[in-house]
Amino acid sequence: MRTASTGQPGTECSEHPAILQALDEVPWHEIQDSTGSAAAIPGLLDDIARGSADTATAALGELRKRICQYGFVVEQATAATVPFLWELAQSPRVACRPQIIRLLASIAEARQWEHTASAYPKLLNHRENPVVWERAARQAVHARRGTLRSLLDEQAGEQDTELVRATGELARTLGV
Repeated sequence: MRTASTGQPGTECSEHPAILQALDEVPWHEIQDSTGSAAAIPGLLDDIARGSADTATAALGELRKRICQYGFVVEQATAATVPFLWELAQSPRVACRPQIIRLLASIAEARQWEHTASAYPKLLNHRENPVVWERAARQAVHARRGTLRSLLDEQAGEQDTELVRATGELARTLGV
């Protein structure tokens, strides 16, 4: 379980529920994001999960640049990151849930590499095939679409109109 150290040997702070437990199961250093190695992604996800509103928003902005540049160009690390985004979107403690949900919608709609490959089919012959990354990322978003129903139900009396709107947009994108 990922917990914050208090600085004292043998002590840990576990004020937050156990989320992002599977981060260490992904070989982040072996996959790429838009900057090169995706090794920084676990730290960004952790900042989103446990940081203040400003910290979480900044971390999400950086994460978005790394896994879904310009809102439509996905990377190799995107599909591996999606399950953690779903987990964060479900956590009421996360400050930037609407933005996470919008990021999931952007990933679900991403078709930049497919469009490029239709014009330049040689792209499909590269060892690292971004069309495959894009499809895997979209599939990862769709695979957890059942989660959306609980998010919609949770928001029945929600006062956060931005969260309600973002969730509705994602539901439409996923056909839920």
